[in-house]
Amino acid sequence: MRTMHQDHEAFISGIGDCTKVVLTFVSKEDEGLRLTRTCAPMDYGPGSRTKDQSDRYHFWDYDSDSPTGRHTLSLLPGQIISIVPTEESFAPAEFVAWETAWHYPRDWGSFS
Repeated sequence: MRTMHQDHEAFISGIGDCTKVVLTFVSKEDEGLRLTRTCAPMDYGPGSRTKDQSDRYHFWDYDSDSPTGRHTLSLLPGQIISIVPTEESFAPAEFVAWETAWHYPRDWGSFS
């Protein structure tokens, strides 16, 4: 059974409409600090870089404070406080630079 966040539909709509979301979450990397980021919703499903294959929400973080610049966030539903839709659009070409194998279907042209 998939455990989904209460704002799952806002996330899925963002994928379909290519619109950014405002994500508020509890950061494990920052010792439980509550962070808010502007993100592109990318996918919902198991993580490819973790041993724990639980379904999680994958975002492209436009506000990352990572020294390498923008990056992905993969969060378990319990880490997410809220996903609020915006009207600001994104283009998958802004961040998709790999061969994709999305779990959730979408129509992103060559990035689908």
